[in-house]
Amino acid sequence: MLNHNPAWRYLVVILVLLVGTLYALPNLYPEDPAIQVSATRGGEVQQDSLVLLQQRFAEDQIALKDITLQDGQLLARFFNTEDQLRARDLVSRTLGNNYVTALNMAPTTPAWLMAIGASPMNLGLDLRGGVHFLMAIDMQAAIDKQLDDLAQIFRTDLREARIRFGNIQSDTDSGTVLVQLRNADDLAAARRLISQDRDLDVSNGPVEFSLQVRMSDAKIAEIRDYALQQNITIIRNRVNEIGVAEPLVQRQGERIIVQLPGVQDTARAKEILGATATLEFRLVDDSVDLNDALAGRVPPSAQLYYDRDGRPVVLQRRIMLTGDRITGASSSFDEYGRPQVNISLDAQGGNMFSQATRDAIGRGMATVFIEYKPTDQIGPDGDPVLEKIEEVINVATIQARLGRSFRITGINNPGEAHNLALQLRAGALLAPIQIIEERTIGPSLGQENIELGQTAIMLGLAAVLVFMVLYYKAFGLVANAALVANLVLIVGIMSMIPGATLTLPGMAGIVLTVGMAVDANVLIFERIREELRDGRSVQQAIHHGYDRALSTIADANVTTLIAALILFGVGTGPIKGFAVTLMIGIITSMFTAIVGTRVLVNMIWGGRRLQKLPI
Repeated sequence: MLNHNPAWRYLVVILVLLVGTLYALPNLYPEDPAIQVSATRGGEVQQDSLVLLQQRFAEDQIALKDITLQDGQLLARFFNTEDQLRARDLVSRTLGNNYVTALNMAPTTPAWLMAIGASPMNLGLDLRGGVHFLMAIDMQAAIDKQLDDLAQIFRTDLREARIRFGNIQSDTDSGTVLVQLRNADDLAAARRLISQDRDLDVSNGPVEFSLQVRMSDAKIAEIRDYALQQNITIIRNRVNEIGVAEPLVQRQGERIIVQLPGVQDTARAKEILGATATLEFRLVDDSVDLNDALAGRVPPSAQLYYDRDGRPVVLQRRIMLTGDRITGASSSFDEYGRPQVNISLDAQGGNMFSQATRDAIGRGMATVFIEYKPTDQIGPDGDPVLEKIEEVINVATIQARLGRSFRITGINNPGEAHNLALQLRAGALLAPIQIIEERTIGPSLGQENIELGQTAIMLGLAAVLVFMVLYYKAFGLVANAALVANLVLIVGIMSMIPGATLTLPGMAGIVLTVGMAVDANVLIFERIREELRDGRSVQQAIHHGYDRALSTIADANVTTLIAALILFGVGTGPIKGFAVTLMIGIITSMFTAIVGTRVLVNMIWGGRRLQKLPI
């Protein structure tokens, strides 16, 4: 029988519409303006802080919708953005610098929808609001680190070449490494060995039998560029670790722009992205008396540090291992219930650590935590000068030769262990970074953009609906039902895809899809009219109209889909957002226009003896 719907077609259409509608529903529930408070360095917000804030909100007549404390973080919801902004300033004044306070939008999706994994679409920075960071990189620190590495390389190479040397010291002020030799023969041999590297300029040093090694300008430029690219990669890894959808991380000169739209944990994002911590592992120098060290009598091969309790520790300058060799890190608890970080190294790092600890069994090894914090001083580039803070987390006795896996203890709390593991897992920064500019795009501006975009979609939809009804009569109503279903499916699919983000250009793609979605129905309906004019029966006209228009519809949509794929592949940011909604709209419109309308047409007019059609 012509124009009869098989059972599978009903099942497919019902299932697709049901799933699409369920996952589109969360977008009907507006988000609450909120602030999120978390403690710095992995700490937790306590119950007494919650009670204090409730009192302060009441005193300042800030209406609270809800306030909760979960997993050591406080989330306060408000009725409007004005109260949200007032509350942020109040919390910052009340709790001080030991807490990070950030604006947020808290979802109100019902629990039954969240149970099936349904959540609202991720909205871009231009729709939802969010945080824009501008980060500066301390390039001088990257160059200084390279000088320290060169000094360590020279010690190893000269030792392996059996060339006797005295002190090898990097001078960050002059950007050189000073190598002191024992005699003229050793000086000549060392010059030949070091000069093999064309990126190094070797000259006579200021003292007898010494060499002064300086990196070439090309090498310094390479270090700066590599540090920038590596830091961008690490920041992307950190953003991925904290689960931010569709972030923007890009280069701007020698600075980095980070945009975090639609984040659920802005306080933690700010803390993790702004962190510049890394680790170094050094042997304890037992040959130096602590009293001499405190009096300033420290040999060139050693350095005085302090642990977290203020106790002095003398460590060797030679670094056994740095954080850039770490490939994996996780936080857990030791056998006594104390927080620890489990470390995994790459193959080269494992070999280096194995060689470094082979002859150090029974000696103390210190884990040095290094962090950079901005000061009140301004550097020549206009950015705040960073202060390098070094402290010893723990000192452990090496019981056996260590390899690619070991653990760090002596950490204050589980939150700090978790954050340290995250930073190490994401990668060690080659140069310290700091957030020099932070802009928050308020949700009110984003809401205005959403309303304007929705108005454009609704106006376009209304125009198409009216035209289809006036021109195709009852069949126009069928096309309109498919068009509405198409919009629901686009929203549902965008909500289902993790990482898909709706932006203003994306809304433009939806508007374009609204206009394009009826093209397939126009082709089908015109084909049906043509068949009727050629004398076909009603049922034959419907059947041939759908079958013979299919190839034309497929050709038109496939070519548009290819163009959208190219836009997505080569485009950036806004262009990608436009391409995503366009691709989804093309696929869903083909389904609703071909399969969906055919089901409705067959249900209403199929299999019946009719003399004419309302088309």
